[in-house]
Amino acid sequence: MVENEILSYEQTNRALKRKRIRGKIGKIAALAFVYLVLIVMYAPLVYITIYSFTNVQTTGSWGGFSLKLYENLFNYAGNQKSQDIWNAARNTLLVAVVSAVISVVLGTLGAIGIHYTRHKWWRNTLEFANQIPIVNAEIVTALSLVILFVSILHMETNFATLVVGHVVLALPYVVLSVLPKLEQMDPSTYEAAMDLGATQTRALFKVVIPDIMPGILSGFLLSITLSLDDYVITTFTKPGEFETISTYVDSAMRKGGLPTQLRAFTAILFSIILLVMIGMYVKSALDVRKQNRKLKGVD
Repeated sequence: MVENEILSYEQTNRALKRKRIRGKIGKIAALAFVYLVLIVMYAPLVYITIYSFTNVQTTGSWGGFSLKLYENLFNYAGNQKSQDIWNAARNTLLVAVVSAVISVVLGTLGAIGIHYTRHKWWRNTLEFANQIPIVNAEIVTALSLVILFVSILHMETNFATLVVGHVVLALPYVVLSVLPKLEQMDPSTYEAAMDLGATQTRALFKVVIPDIMPGILSGFLLSITLSLDDYVITTFTKPGEFETISTYVDSAMRKGGLPTQLRAFTAILFSIILLVMIGMYVKSALDVRKQNRKLKGVD
């Protein structure tokens, strides 16, 4: 009897050890997969950043530390390639800001309309319709816009058609960013404002908009990101000589290779985005710490 109990204890102990070993192996495999994904994502960015500090025509050989590419990028007088890069960057930023502002205004109003729709069937239909452009292929959206502008409206592609294309791309994401904030909002505050004599418009701007501002800002940043990153819709809806960064890179590759100044420009853009993300993370962490201190009653 005692021998059976000892044998059972040993078997249980061995089973627990095997389970712990399998758990450790699983954690190691998961971490290895995560690090592999991070390496695949960031290795090209690190690679291009490193080679922005050497003045060689092609990457792969190190020509010594140099800031020549940055000098050529910023001293663009008489340098057509650097001028083209800055023109493309300016166009990209202009389209991104204009389309993001329009997308935020329309998306916020659309989200408010969906949220306050009383009929459940209509609300579900609108939410479903908002999700179609998200899952739809960009090439289908781009072709549809071209057919609308050129074949139906008999328009030539111009800056307005480009902005409309980017608004169509970003608008559903703004709605999805604002709707959760509307769900979290306390409806009694809006009703209280109405009871105190505020008009619907005043209550909207004094109560609703401040409460959902984090969602609006998220939608704005997401709209800018989508616009900066877009290539397909831009290619189909832009005017002929109008170049953004994505279309300029494609055009430069077709004409014989990327200008070396693009390595410096990419490194600068990556550094700016990285600093912005770090700043947002630090601000979020400080806000959480401040809120926790308030909850604990610490000044």
